[in-house]
Amino acid sequence: MCSIHALQSLMKPPLLLRFISSTAHSILLNPIPKPLCFHSSRRLAGAVIAMAGANSSAGGSSSDHVAGAWYSVPDLRLRDHYFTVPLDYSLDCSTCPKISIFAREVVSVGKEEQPLPFLLYLQGGPGFESPRPTEGSGWISKACEEYRVVLLDQRGTGLSTPLTASSMMQMKSPEDLTNYLKHFRADNIVNDAEFIRVHLVPDAGPWTILGQSFGGFCAVTYLSFAPKGLKQVLLTGGIPPIGSGCTADTVYSVCFEQIFRQNEKYYKRFPQDIEIVREVVTHLAEHEGGGVPLPSGGILTPRGLQLLGLSCLGSSTGFERLHYMLERVWDPIIIPGAQKQISYYFLTAYERSLDFDTNPLFALLHESIYCQGASSRWSAHRIRAKDEGKFDAMKAAKEGRPVLFTGEMIFPWMFEEIHALRPFKDAANLLAEKEDWPPLYDIDSLNNNKVPVAAAVYYEDMYVNFKLVMETASQIAGIRLWITNEFMHSGLRDGGSQVFDHLMGILSGKKPLF
Repeated sequence: MCSIHALQSLMKPPLLLRFISSTAHSILLNPIPKPLCFHSSRRLAGAVIAMAGANSSAGGSSSDHVAGAWYSVPDLRLRDHYFTVPLDYSLDCSTCPKISIFAREVVSVGKEEQPLPFLLYLQGGPGFESPRPTEGSGWISKACEEYRVVLLDQRGTGLSTPLTASSMMQMKSPEDLTNYLKHFRADNIVNDAEFIRVHLVPDAGPWTILGQSFGGFCAVTYLSFAPKGLKQVLLTGGIPPIGSGCTADTVYSVCFEQIFRQNEKYYKRFPQDIEIVREVVTHLAEHEGGGVPLPSGGILTPRGLQLLGLSCLGSSTGFERLHYMLERVWDPIIIPGAQKQISYYFLTAYERSLDFDTNPLFALLHESIYCQGASSRWSAHRIRAKDEGKFDAMKAAKEGRPVLFTGEMIFPWMFEEIHALRPFKDAANLLAEKEDWPPLYDIDSLNNNKVPVAAAVYYEDMYVNFKLVMETASQIAGIRLWITNEFMHSGLRDGGSQVFDHLMGILSGKKPLF
């Protein structure tokens, strides 16, 4: 593996690269210096330490923390922790509603009682639980060589008062659900993390955090409002846009460009799928109701078919998975004269690829992760309408053009066509119009950051745009970037040990500045 090491300074606008090899495909940037300034920033988690109380026996149980017994999977020892935390940290904790937060502690076998430093993992999403280890492998195994890893189920996911398609039906009205969901963004995820840190880490000391994708967004919120709780920060495919208002329009405008390029790459790899997808689109459009029923009770339409790009265009093996789905899209004609129809195999594979039945929180809160004091107003839907038909599936099929798949975008019509989302259509509309979202980032605090930060930036990332990442990185003092096209957005999953080791090497000084 070759690399390019680079030095970037705000005092010298051009990016100066020192080439080590003409075949290099990685870049390492040194800390980006910041002008010295003095400020006073907010601390979202300021009251959490007092709320949690003194930590006299890390890992033990208390009235708001229950620790389970150790158990095993191959090469690892695990222990479950449940914490009772406020739904809304701004209210009196003695009277406000409570929720349960789950975290799984993981160590290498034989290290249960060793005084290891803590590392908190923040999962991507929003709305997805932490990984469930089945053996010692990947980045978790690598991290457990030196750390006590904490896998947090962010509020509303996994075992942390999960907000599922069934549990959310308990809400009496769309307004009640909207008022509940507003507490499930990065700001309160950070508050939960601080609550846990004070309970788990000896003497409530700082810990290292690793944020993947949306988990990286949460990590930047953590840097903004509770940096004293952090020893160092690792980011993988997760540096957010931090501008005021709602940055979703900017995000989707640039993301559509990358999605178009991913479609081009896909069809270049599998040119036979161009005609297959066109045939499927035509079949769906001509079917009664404009689509075919899905096993769950939803409907597959031409625009719904395009959603496959969400899980298949931006991660490793995604192209292959999409191709193998499409090669079995049609049922065989067993009886002469039988009508051509889409196979049950394909319909079930389609639904499994989307995850909205098991993780509806992703669809409900996705655009809100970009909002600070402004509404999203269905940003992806509005930006898509400006493409002048480029992503119009039926128009493409009629004109003989490749049908383009879409990416990480949520559209209002999904709450009509996807069965698991239908009950939450009104709440989704209320969330899209909500304007009074609280701040998620403090630029002054980031400008004066003192916490060591290392980030893996994937040059061809379909989900987190490279240009926007670089704009934000210039605002985080001391951050060091490893820019690479060796991995896609799923780099931590695909090459976890290598990615983790590289970022730790940056922070430890094993990787030179240039």
